Order: sequence, then C-alpha cells, then structure tokens
Amino acid sequence: MSFPTVTDIVATTIESRSRQIADNVTNNNAGLAYIKDKGNVKTVSGGSEILEELSFAENSNGGFYSGYDLLPVAAQDVISAARFTLKQAAVPIVMSGLEDLQNSGREQMIDLLDARIGVGESTMANILSYGFYGDGTTAGGKAITGIDAAVPADVATGRVAASTYGGIVRGTWAFWRPYFSLMAAAATPQNLPAAMNDCWANLVRGQDRPNVIIADNFMWGVYVASLQALQRFTNPDSARLGFPTIKFMDADVVLDGGIYFASSSWGSGAPAKTMLFLNTKYLKWRPHARRDMVPLSPNKRYAINQDAEVTILAWAGNLTCSGQYFQGRLKSP
Repeated sequence: MSFPTVTDIVATTIESRSRQIADNVTNNNAGLAYIKDKGNVKTVSGGSEILEELSFAENSNGGFYSGYDLLPVAAQDVISAARFTLKQAAVPIVMSGLEDLQNSGREQMIDLLDARIGVGESTMANILSYGFYGDGTTAGGKAITGIDAAVPADVATGRVAASTYGGIVRGTWAFWRPYFSLMAAAATPQNLPAAMNDCWANLVRGQDRPNVIIADNFMWGVYVASLQALQRFTNPDSARLGFPTIKFMDADVVLDGGIYFASSSWGSGAPAKTMLFLNTKYLKWRPHARRDMVPLSPNKRYAINQDAEVTILAWAGNLTCSGQYFQGRLKSP
C-alpha cells in the first residue's frame, strides 16, 4: 500500500534530524567548525535584523588617582551594535507520485527518504559554505554576508577603510577596519613566512590574536613547502575537528580548498591564493532558532501541474562579526 502522506514523512524525518543536519553543515566548513568550537553558534529568536553588540571606545573616566581626588563620572557612550540582515537558504526535496508508488514498502520508502534528505543536506552544506566565504552580493544580494565582506581584499594594503560592513562605515571608524596585505610577488616557500609574520603582527593585541589561518590549495602547498620536517607541528585538537592542520605561531593553518571544479572554484569556496587570519572569538554563526535546518512548512506542497510533492529544507540567519580589527587577509598576486 502506498503512503498517502509522503511529504509528512519527509518533514518529520527532517525535524528529527535537524540537529544532525545543522552539525554536518557547520562541520563541513573549516571556518564554521572553528566558530562552533569557540561556542559561537548563537541562534537569533527574531527581529528584522541581527544586532552584534560591540565596544568601540574606552571609558574615558578611567585613570589613576590619589587620596581625595575627585573621580570623573561622566556618562559614557562606548557600546554600539553592528547590524546584519537575515539571509535565507532552501533546498526542496521532491517526491513524484510514481516514486511514491514504486516505494510502497515502508523500508523502501525510508531508504529513499534517507537518500533524498542526504543529498539535500549535502546541497545545503555546499550552499552555506560558499555563502560563508562570499561577500553577500551573489543571488541578487540574498546570500550570506560572508568572509569576503567581513575581511575583504582592498586596492591598498593595510587597514581596509573603503567600505561599509554591518552598517558601520569603515572610513569613519578606525576600530572597524580589518587588515589586508597583498604580497609584492607571488608566494614562494622563501617569501611566504615573512609575509605571514607581518600579517600576524598586525592582528595581535595582548592575548587577542588569530586562532585559525584558512588557506586554499595554493597557499597551503607553499606554506607546507616552506617548513622543514622537524618544524611540522600538528594539533590533535584541530584534528578532532576533521581538518588537516599545521601550526603557525599558536594558530592552526587549515586547508579548506579541496577538489577543483571546471567552474574555476574550489570545493569549499575558500578564496584563491589567500590566507584568512581569523580570530573566531569575534565571529558568530547566527541561525534563526525557528529556521535552522527544518522543513519550511509541515503542510503538503503539491506541484500545480505535476504529480509530485515537495518538502523544503530551510535555513535562515547570517554570519556576524564584533571585532573587525582582529581579522586579516594575506593574498598572493
């Protein structure tokens, strides 16, 4: 006997696997895996925007005093917020009436659903991974405001000032400028370490420093070639996250390039000939609490002119940042 509620079965299956699917998506991407490891996957419950609170100035009342000196107590405006819009992604999972009939046994139906949901899960992981590394301008501006927006390449090297991010104008506010360095010549095993040293030095403030350096295939290969055998230190904790790593200072250098496709893109979406120096303490993955890998609607969705039912795996949220000054990008020409 055929199941008359195929879409309901798909929806409830997705609901039961929601946490697993969300975990697989974050673990599919090196940057997201490190953000998650920092405990910075924070759901948002509502509102037209995601607000990321940040401190943009010191308290000017602070200072030394002696004896009966009067202590200043002037009001201080030192807290603001970056603003990020909710972005949405969806993967429709379709079952035709014929497939419903052909898979009428319960085991056959569940096997087919697992396969379809698995494909939908992988598709969503790839969509969000490319969005994570993007600048939010693709799909007509509907994509995630990703790393290319948070840590953009700039015509000039140094602190990026010619853009707006999170609603804050970098040219006006120096504290909201990430670092960008374009190497004078193509990266080689001889010149890359010095360039990495310089980029690192511009991103350290006390104990604040990059904890992960994400590299594409080219930069990863050059960095590995620059190391002598006894200098190759790996980190068992990062190996636990599922990504091959080598240490630079005390940060993990992570390969997040991967298989190269004919469309001139890498498997993960990591930018070409680039190293991203990220301090994931200040980066957050902000899925909506009611739209984190769940069916878009529990109701059946029928095609108007086809014998098919559709359930939509849906996600909403964005990538946010509260510390632009601690993020950097090193690029080889």
